[in-house]
Amino acid sequence: MNEQDLLLKIEGLEKVIQEKNADASRYQDQLKETKQELIDYNKPELTTKQMVAIEGAVQQVVNDYDFSDTDNYEIDYGIDYDGKVHCESHEFNEADELCSLIINKLCGLFKEVEDDNSQLNTQTVAEKII
Repeated sequence: MNEQDLLLKIEGLEKVIQEKNADASRYQDQLKETKQELIDYNKPELTTKQMVAIEGAVQQVVNDYDFSDTDNYEIDYGIDYDGKVHCESHEFNEADELCSLIINKLCGLFKEVEDDNSQLNTQTVAEKII
């Protein structure tokens, strides 16, 4: 092989690698989409009306919540060199209460039913024979 043949071979191998990488990228995208489809497969379906109701319930709870209540926060103060007081850190302590209010509001929108998977076949032997 001479130099020209080697350069041509290198060029060909680079093209093959690029094509294989493009194929691998397409397969990665398909794999990602298929995994998402599997995740979505067992999700319960909601109508647009139900989704709007959920969104409205969450917005109502968040809008009605009193974020200005200073008892909901843990605040650490500090003093600057010039004597000014400043907030060094603050933390919202009532996230559990807010979540609980949202969940309670959402539970009021729907009735709870048993999962199809949890219902066992409770037929007796006599019922099967009849």
